[in-house]
Amino acid sequence: MSLKVEQLTLRFGGLTALNNVSLGAEQRELVAIVGPNGAGKTALLNCINGVYRPCTGSIRLDESDLTTIPVDRIALAGVGRVFQHAELFPHMTVTENLLVGRHLLMHTGIFSGALYFGRARRDEREARKAVERIIDFVELYRYRDVPAANLPYGVQKLVGVARALALDPKLLLLDEPSTGLMREEKENFARFLLRMRHELNMAILWVEHDMQMVTDLADRIVVLNYGEVIADGAPEDVRQLPKVIEAYIGSGERALAPAN
Repeated sequence: MSLKVEQLTLRFGGLTALNNVSLGAEQRELVAIVGPNGAGKTALLNCINGVYRPCTGSIRLDESDLTTIPVDRIALAGVGRVFQHAELFPHMTVTENLLVGRHLLMHTGIFSGALYFGRARRDEREARKAVERIIDFVELYRYRDVPAANLPYGVQKLVGVARALALDPKLLLLDEPSTGLMREEKENFARFLLRMRHELNMAILWVEHDMQMVTDLADRIVVLNYGEVIADGAPEDVRQLPKVIEAYIGSGERALAPAN
């Protein structure tokens, strides 16, 4: 599995959100995308999963150019997305929310689905098995039958991740998944993040503001500033670059400064 973003440019009228952005990610690689507010981090994820269409450039996931295929086929190409807010269906249970995430992999026709026989029955049986495996993986068993609206905030965030995993993605996009989590919840999420990388054989692009987590967990850091890549490398190298420190200090954020 290989993701290659090459010379990606995105404009909204006279505003350039991304300017000739190039980066990549390989199987089992955890790549953190960081930068000051407004740097273009979420815009980049939105281009990769088809929310935005870039003006120029290409986004290749294996042999597929994601900028040329229909938006509704990007998920089937192997792209899973976790948004900053969980965006769950509040009246559905955890299991039902995960089944929604799985539905693209089901091939039931209208007739067999309505009568629930043959392939429809087999598809649902296999989907429920897959969902149960994910529930076990992220340790959500005690919540499987609880409506999403009744879940603690940290658990809702985890269900959002689990729903993306239900699609069996080759590439997982995480948009600030630790926002609003308490320290213990962040530590728990970090544990699952490492397990996803090592056990599920996927590449992960991870937009994050918690630089301690990024430094501890990421294989590489890509730094965006005003829509441009200003650094790409190992965490211990990137955080010490003067241009990276300047970008953060200039925005009032000092999180990338080397630890004492």
